[in-house]
Amino acid sequence: MERTSNLRIESSDQLLTPRELLSELPATEEHLQTVEEGRKQIEDILSGRDNRLLGVIGPCSIHDPVMGLEYAAKLKELADEVRDSIYLVMRVYFEKPRTKLGWRGLILDPHLNGSNDIQEGLRQARKLLLDITAMGIPAGSEMLDPIVPQFIDDLLSWGAIGARTTESQTHREMSSGLSMPIGFKNGTDGSVSTAVNAMTSSRHPHSFIGIDEDGKTCILRTKGNDMGHLILRGGKNGPNYYRDHVESAGSQLREAGLIDKIMIDCSHSNSGKNHERQHIVLEDLVRQRLNGVHEVMGFMIESNHFSGKQAIPEDISQLKYGVSITDACIGWDETKSILHKSAEMLRSGKLSLQR
Repeated sequence: MERTSNLRIESSDQLLTPRELLSELPATEEHLQTVEEGRKQIEDILSGRDNRLLGVIGPCSIHDPVMGLEYAAKLKELADEVRDSIYLVMRVYFEKPRTKLGWRGLILDPHLNGSNDIQEGLRQARKLLLDITAMGIPAGSEMLDPIVPQFIDDLLSWGAIGARTTESQTHREMSSGLSMPIGFKNGTDGSVSTAVNAMTSSRHPHSFIGIDEDGKTCILRTKGNDMGHLILRGGKNGPNYYRDHVESAGSQLREAGLIDKIMIDCSHSNSGKNHERQHIVLEDLVRQRLNGVHEVMGFMIESNHFSGKQAIPEDISQLKYGVSITDACIGWDETKSILHKSAEMLRSGKLSLQR
């Protein structure tokens, strides 16, 4: 019989099961308490019971777990200093969607050399989340591969669906079953309706094919996720974080019967893909809050130990410490400065934020 399937599959390797990884790297009561408290605080902000801003902040992507943990220690101290007005969640992104080609993230390629040691990537990702939550810091990540959540979602307090996947039926179904609040970014073209449709879909029950904790193919039946919310990240026509954009998006959300709380992504098209402009976006959204724009509930900032970005060198030992290998980030000194100034504005009601 002529062979008709797997003609372009070079090989297949058996992957460890979610149950095996969770048994190897188990979550303790301490870890789970951080996760649950983080989810509750975020849900309170989304529902209006907590009037603080939600800040999701951290490296564009994690490529060095040691460096990520050292960043978390800094963030913990900062979170405690601003917690009266801003609730901070660490951005811990392990997967990167690419427009064409490029490094796909720690889970897919932990050695940064194209070897795609996914087993090791999953282990490193879960271990880092355990270390971060043990410090009392809630973590958030983008949900890209629909299988990966089975390995790490018990350690996440918040999740995001990116601009490239908001329109994906697979990701809408997945989101309907995830246990944490999920932010949906507007489409890469700037379309808010794409995210509104995704939120509407994900708040309803779905049935789809997935895997269980033993790695067996199964039918997953979900309850629906009513904690979906919009993230404005700009689009092909430029930024969409200004007051008229926010109020228009809020109207669309209310018309659809959805939560009208909106997070602003200070990076990507809202900053013109210039990391040095993220502070401008942050200032504007804080001003909006102080001027009574109730829809603004939070922000995202790409931040690392040091500013800028770097290409992955052939000799990995030549990587600069604390510098992003994906999107450019602001450095820690600026991060700390603008967060403190934003918190002070929120405390005092002042409409002035200088770098």
